[in-house]
Amino acid sequence: MIRKRAAALVLVGPALWLAAATPPAHAAPGEVQTVCASTLTPTGWVDVSWGTSLTCGSGSAPNIKQIKQLTGLPVGTTVNACASTYPPAGWVQTGSSYYSSSCRYSAVPSFNPNAWTLKRVS
Repeated sequence: MIRKRAAALVLVGPALWLAAATPPAHAAPGEVQTVCASTLTPTGWVDVSWGTSLTCGSGSAPNIKQIKQLTGLPVGTTVNACASTYPPAGWVQTGSSYYSSSCRYSAVPSFNPNAWTLKRVS
């Protein structure tokens, strides 16, 4: 029984890692996906939260992030995003940056502003 479980982890583990490490191909406007932190956030997407998962390695530093597809959302839409990525073309920061615990992307805690609200203007 233990051998079967170990064999299943050997087969499934890399598949989970690959799924989390692979950047999104095609996504609907507003879709949120989880990827490993080492994956670059694609054009038209923003980081919306950070976390930790064994899927993308071990340690206490955030190693996964949720990213949101902004391309195709209507003008006037607002989105709260982590400041770990720049706003895509057609989006502007509204107001001041602020601190969000879900946007903590460093192992070193800080209460510095790390998030902002973005608005689609064109």
